[in-house]
Amino acid sequence: MPGPLGIVLGMWAYSLTQLTVLADRPAELLAGAALVLLAALLAVQVALAGGSPRVGRRAVALRASSRRCRVPRLVDPDAAGRPRPRAPGAYPSAA
Repeated sequence: MPGPLGIVLGMWAYSLTQLTVLADRPAELLAGAALVLLAALLAVQVALAGGSPRVGRRAVALRASSRRCRVPRLVDPDAAGRPRPRAPGAYPSAA
């Protein structure tokens, strides 16, 4: 995990192992540390999700754009003035 999050998690793991070695009741310490880590990660997730309003605006713009697009008409391929679709030839075309 490169970046600041990896450094923070590495420091967290190192300090947690040192405290576990020195603690009288390591099971309670580990449970408390896990809760603190979970709360910190949840706070980071909420901060990152709410920090970029451009994503929301882009989603709204894309949704509005898709609503403006019309559904293509169903056309009759046999209607007057329409060329008939050609079947593939025996040899591939040069184009």
